[in-house]
Amino acid sequence: MVDSSEWTAIQHVVERLTQCYPAVEPDTVMTVVHRSHAMFDGRPLRDFVPLFVERRSREELAKIGG
Repeated sequence: MVDSSEWTAIQHVVERLTQCYPAVEPDTVMTVVHRSHAMFDGRPLRDFVPLFVERRSREELAKIGG
């Protein structure tokens, strides 16, 4: 189960990446982040999930919008 602090951190990831990749539509950024986040569903250790999500999302967004 994802707690509210993790959801807040994920929202901050979306905001940061939207600013970092202005050539990519905000909806696309959100989709990429949520898709990356879904990869960690069911994993027991949640502390670093937002960090891993941001790293994975950055890699994907760099391919999309440089």
